Amino acid sequence: EDAYGRVLAEDVVSKIDVPNFDKSAMDGYAVIAEDTYEASEVHPIKLKVKGRVEAGEAPKIEVFREEAVEVSTGAVIPKGSNAVVMVEYTKEVEGEIEVFKSVRPGENVIAVGSDIMMGETVLRAGQKLTFREVGVLAALGLKKVKVYKKPIVALISTGNELVNPGEPLSYGKIYDINSYSLRGALIECGAQPINLGVASDNENEIKMKVKEALEKADVVITSGSTSAGVGDVMYKVINELGKPGVVIHGLSIKPGKPTIVGIIKEKLIFGLPGYPSSAASIFNALVKPIILKLSGLKIERETFIKAKMPFKVFSAKGRREFIFVHLVKSKDGYLAYPIISDSGAISSFALADGYIDVPAEIEFIEENEEVNVHLFSSKIEVPELIFIGSHCIGVDLAFSLMQKKNYVSSFKIINVGSFGGLKAVERGEADLAGIHLLDEASKEYNLPYLKKMNLIGKAALVKGYSRKQGFIIAKGNPKKIKGFEDLFRSDITFINRNKGSGTRVLIDLGLKEAAKKLGISFEEAKLKVKGYNIEAKTHSAVASAVKYGKADVGVGIEYYAKLNDLSFIPISSESYDFIISIDRLNKEPIKRFLAVLQSKEFQKELTEKFNFIIDNTGEVIC
Repeated sequence: EDAYGRVLAEDVVSKIDVPNFDKSAMDGYAVIAEDTYEASEVHPIKLKVKGRVEAGEAPKIEVFREEAVEVSTGAVIPKGSNAVVMVEYTKEVEGEIEVFKSVRPGENVIAVGSDIMMGETVLRAGQKLTFREVGVLAALGLKKVKVYKKPIVALISTGNELVNPGEPLSYGKIYDINSYSLRGALIECGAQPINLGVASDNENEIKMKVKEALEKADVVITSGSTSAGVGDVMYKVINELGKPGVVIHGLSIKPGKPTIVGIIKEKLIFGLPGYPSSAASIFNALVKPIILKLSGLKIERETFIKAKMPFKVFSAKGRREFIFVHLVKSKDGYLAYPIISDSGAISSFALADGYIDVPAEIEFIEENEEVNVHLFSSKIEVPELIFIGSHCIGVDLAFSLMQKKNYVSSFKIINVGSFGGLKAVERGEADLAGIHLLDEASKEYNLPYLKKMNLIGKAALVKGYSRKQGFIIAKGNPKKIKGFEDLFRSDITFINRNKGSGTRVLIDLGLKEAAKKLGISFEEAKLKVKGYNIEAKTHSAVASAVKYGKADVGVGIEYYAKLNDLSFIPISSESYDFIISIDRLNKEPIKRFLAVLQSKEFQKELTEKFNFIIDNTGEVIC
């Protein structure tokens, strides 16, 4: 009853035959097969019915020539008989049956030991018991089996900034991720996790938590407080609680450099970094194999696949680095799109198909260079639809509706900016891209870039929608900001957008025009803007920086200003459009995507919720 999910600690050898008697596979009549050889629908043969045997009954009847015994499914085959005629091929008449179809010896009979033979090794040590194996154990009549003890693993998160999910989140605080993600990982490894909660960056509090963990668990995993900062005291705690204490502090790896491994009174303790993706990476590489071994589970061989890099990527100089990647199928094989994020981004680990293990001596990977991708799953799912381009809440809405309507079974969204999307379509890696690029010369959105990249005739430009771009500022505009010229003021702090984004193009164009009015160069203008080199990757991040006082102003879409109760000064309405490879236009998921863009449901929510402007949305422009 409790065996499901456990791991066998010994081989299971059957002490019985299964079944342990010859039994009927059908309702019918037990006969001597040779008596039926002449039977047919035209010339049935007659047999005397001698009695009946039910399932679970030990028969006392013996079958002789030209006799039959009625049997139910699962009943013991009476002595003397060697086959069963299905009831459908018989007709009972006054104590006899007419048989309309012949049977061969053994037909419709499940023989002794045909499923499992006595002495057969049925299950082996190290095998994880699913519902199928539990069924086998029941068939063998086993009430108990020896299994590996589940290792008890205590989890402790540390940090003054941590708040439990479900609690209000104040500025400067973050939710505790590691306790929950690592708990799931431990269950997958066959362990029994116990969450001891969050400890603040206080040495005594951490020490008490670790003491409790050592009393309750076989292995202890902490996260946070492992670096060399003032509040990072985990190494002190481990050394003070027992010998030999810390045996490893620091790995030449990214992410995960400040990892600690210790031994206290013969119990392992792992101090993982606080950043979620770092903690997940080190758990996967270092902790997981040990927990699997303790659980009795096999350490699975990693699956690799060859892929090429779509663009040049720089690695951590002097340190081994794990780079998480999306896999995209192209005409020449697979491409590994790096997920550009910092160590704190748990989404990078969750969204990745695998990772590239870059040796310490490698400083960069060239564009189109072939790499080995370590897969997180042995099965590569090729999505029906791949979107690569600039992130937009409108895109998220469209794909949500696609799922809701069962228009697509799987899809992948890779946010790399407008230029990245254009290049992905050009190389045939994306089915569609989202772009919002303003051409400096013509002041026109998107179409000039298709012309510059010679994509006319190779890719279709599909009308999307317009979004109001403008200055996101504190409520009431206390700094009296009016335009780009104000960004040159010494009392104004700006938050920029990332290179390659359409918003960055708009910002640079605005600064160039403002610089021209002042008679200075664009390079001089950039130096005058306090915060020009501080970049946010999303509109939401811009609004957050303004809301919490990190910046006085940034450029983003109106929706995020309203969402954060900030003021908004319009600059322009930008066109967010879609680029689709010509050879993908007739692909069924693309047709459905266009149908969603043109739907009343999509357009209504886009205008009412996000205040976007609809104009021929979903129509092919060129």
